[in-house]
Amino acid sequence: MELRQLRYFVRIVEAGSMSRAALELDVVQSALSQQVSRLEGELATRLLQRTPQGVTPTEAGLAFFHEAKLTLRHAEQAVRSAQQARLSGSVSIGLAPTTSALLGLPLMQAMRERYPEVRLHMVEGMSGHLAAMLRARELDIAILFGHRPDALALHEPAGGAGRGWQVLPLMEEALFLIRSIGQPALPSQVDIEALRTEPLILPTGPHGLRSAIDAAFDRAGIAPRVVLEVDSLAMVMAAVDAGLGATLQPWAALGRYPDADRRFRHARLDAPVARRVNLLCSRSDEELPPAVLAARGVVRDSVRALVEDGRWAGVTLV
Repeated sequence: MELRQLRYFVRIVEAGSMSRAALELDVVQSALSQQVSRLEGELATRLLQRTPQGVTPTEAGLAFFHEAKLTLRHAEQAVRSAQQARLSGSVSIGLAPTTSALLGLPLMQAMRERYPEVRLHMVEGMSGHLAAMLRARELDIAILFGHRPDALALHEPAGGAGRGWQVLPLMEEALFLIRSIGQPALPSQVDIEALRTEPLILPTGPHGLRSAIDAAFDRAGIAPRVVLEVDSLAMVMAAVDAGLGATLQPWAALGRYPDADRRFRHARLDAPVARRVNLLCSRSDEELPPAVLAARGVVRDSVRALVEDGRWAGVTLV
């Protein structure tokens, strides 16, 4: 009996359908049915009752289902315990200021809880700077930005002999127009055409956010009115707070301000291409030590938890 068979059986019972379970498990239905038949043969008892509406567990199948779920939980706990016991070393992770405002602390807490023996080195910087650090191997992992999943090109430094990069789309963030609370009120959404004369404070070209913004304005056939270019989120938001202009940022830019509702107005930018793609970047799996592979999983889990808990607005998980 294999753990895989237990996972298959539990998923079938929970889905109530062999075809639905096969789809969720990404396994062809015939292979799934074969594994169940092997399981029933080994146990010498019928576990599933097949009907036109799907499948239901027999009395023996229901008893087996509960024990199988318990066994799988114990197996998962055994894996976690083994990983936590053996994982050590160091991992360096780079986050942009907007990302670190929401993800930084939960990520550090999750790493401390799951892998206390791994020493974590966190770096905050603009996306273009983080990409350069990643190429120079000064970072193990970074969340970088583009306006499409294929927008990021990571190249080997001169003389590099690596096997390549792992670039995984992580999430997409909608962009928001953000003004000082002293500026005129905003609707819940604004069209990009309404920004034709809006004085904007933006980062410079090498950074992923500016690429996404420029792409949206190019598609609309208008030029943004940029009054300040600032490569620091803190200074951008300070300038907006002082009424020097507005900015276009993901909602996370407001995440570091507990009193954001009393200091800023914001409206979602109603433009399908005005989205920032977050890319989880690292060396290829073959080159990564176990601690870095584990940390990459924690990054994804932490992002998912923040989005599903409603603590990160304007985000679509990829």
